Amino acid sequence: MQKISIEALARQQLAAAADAGGRRAADTVYGGHEKSLRQTVIGMLKGSYLGEHDNHDDATVYVLHGRIRLWVGKDFWEARIGDLLIVPDARHSIEMLEDSALLMSVAKRPYPPGQLAP
Repeated sequence: MQKISIEALARQQLAAAADAGGRRAADTVYGGHEKSLRQTVIGMLKGSYLGEHDNHDDATVYVLHGRIRLWVGKDFWEARIGDLLIVPDARHSIEMLEDSALLMSVAKRPYPPGQLAP
């Protein structure tokens, strides 16, 4: 059993983002390539983006600190502390409206979307 303070990690990642040239910092707290679930705490400064990318796995973004905007094409959803966004299976990006910390959870699908197991 392992216990992690997500609140403390969010503060650490925000501080690291302020010191980093890329204005962001991240730490995977669970999982990785060898697991089906990956959870990552990301700290990013106001005005920075997670650039547009595809998502073919199941993913959520939980706002730990700040305020963000999830973009899908011209549509967007705003979220603040305590909000959980379910990431659509579409190209998307995330904009930081304030200095923000997120818990991003991604569960790899065993098969591509719409494909049933053999």
